[in-house]
Amino acid sequence: MLGFLGLRLQALAIHALVTLLLSCTPSSKPGLPPSSPFTDQTSVTHGVAAGDVTSDSALVWFRTAGPVLAQVEWRADSDIVPGSPPGSNSSEFGRSALLKTTNERDFSATAALHGLKPDTVYRYRVLTADVGAEIDFHMIASEAATGRFRTAPSHDGSTPTKFVWSADLGGQQRCRQGQAGYAIFDQMLQARPEFAVLLGDLIYGDERCASPPNAPGSAFRATTLEQFRAKHRYQRGAPAVKRFLASVPVYAIWDDHDVRNNFSGPHDPLMPIGRQVLLEYWPIRTPPEEPYRLYRKIRRGADLELFILDTRQYRSRNAEPDGVSKTMLGAAQRDWLLDGLRRSTALWKFIATSVPLSTPKAGTRLVPGNDSWARAADGTGFHAELRAIVSVILAHRIRNVVWLAADVHFAQVNAYDPDGDGFADFHEFIAGPLSAYYGTPVLPDSALGPTTLYRGGGFLNFGVVTVDGATLRLEVIDQTGSSRFVHTFVAQGPT
Repeated sequence: MLGFLGLRLQALAIHALVTLLLSCTPSSKPGLPPSSPFTDQTSVTHGVAAGDVTSDSALVWFRTAGPVLAQVEWRADSDIVPGSPPGSNSSEFGRSALLKTTNERDFSATAALHGLKPDTVYRYRVLTADVGAEIDFHMIASEAATGRFRTAPSHDGSTPTKFVWSADLGGQQRCRQGQAGYAIFDQMLQARPEFAVLLGDLIYGDERCASPPNAPGSAFRATTLEQFRAKHRYQRGAPAVKRFLASVPVYAIWDDHDVRNNFSGPHDPLMPIGRQVLLEYWPIRTPPEEPYRLYRKIRRGADLELFILDTRQYRSRNAEPDGVSKTMLGAAQRDWLLDGLRRSTALWKFIATSVPLSTPKAGTRLVPGNDSWARAADGTGFHAELRAIVSVILAHRIRNVVWLAADVHFAQVNAYDPDGDGFADFHEFIAGPLSAYYGTPVLPDSALGPTTLYRGGGFLNFGVVTVDGATLRLEVIDQTGSSRFVHTFVAQGPT
């Protein structure tokens, strides 16, 4: 009887012969040459990314050069799994369902990984083979890419957690440059975060990237499905981005430039295309009954819960006067957020909002009206809805709320005292850009009683948050790895 190696060699030989015979078959379309047996469609073209990681599940994204059959295998990294014997490698590989990459999704795929252990480092690999190899897939599949991630702690586990956040990648002619493409991702990797929160403007679909000085491939404004895909491929082709995403799991959301400047979802004809491609290129978990829902929450241990807001898909037109009927979130998302905050048992509650709370962000001639939560001098903005959210935070004494924001291209840290009792009721941390023009810091609007602890501009940056029980350490780091601001916050208890 043939051993395993003999069976594998036999399967490889048969598969190679079948592939060669098929490649010699004349094309069914006149004028097209037969496909080459040497075309490597099974390669992964833009790295890998793990996302929306929980204590027992994760998503893994990848893209191949053509239509293939693929699967993700994973195993706990036993050298660093807490409580495992040193050097133990006894854990078996887990396997995702078999997937086919197709032209309908630009040959991208997202595999769901289930049955994971909390607070555990996993290494995974993407296996690929030619379409039609279902029966002998595990005999002939080859390893196309690898990555790693750490699962969240269990809900009752108090474990120190470090994460980074930022936004705004490749705007205003500051696109892929140099060997790294976007070198700031290497600085974020050196911070050794357990996860990253990316708050939108992941592409600048409405802007051109001239070459030189930028890498070629993005010198156009995206208005079609294929152009939006090309914008995402351009960003994900940066070597530093690929290194980062292979090592750090992400929670990603969009903002305006992922479609076009200051867009309001229901009123923009390009929104469905931008949303489709966002979901093709980022590992975002959506409910089966709501396949386009982007807002979601993630619990990471006893100390941290993250609420990720979609500030684009449901918003009223920016130009509408502010008032109780105007919304950035839509009624369903707003109710979801308020219910989640009231029910949360996490010590620290983070709300990820792509646009800031109190920094006015002026509109344009084409899209007038303030684009952020603040109420502008012209009476536009979304302050009434923000006030309604703040009133619930105050009424229910919801402590230790931190808003994570971006979009204005400078770093700022604000403490808010909307009830005027002399104690901060929540904080706002603003970071960015990752690679775009430098915004000029401005003081926040006074409506919510802010105290600005830090503001800095003129440099690329990201924020680093370390939660260790009742202690939260915040650091702002620039593109050279230099620390621009450090502050420690202590959690408030019930009053």
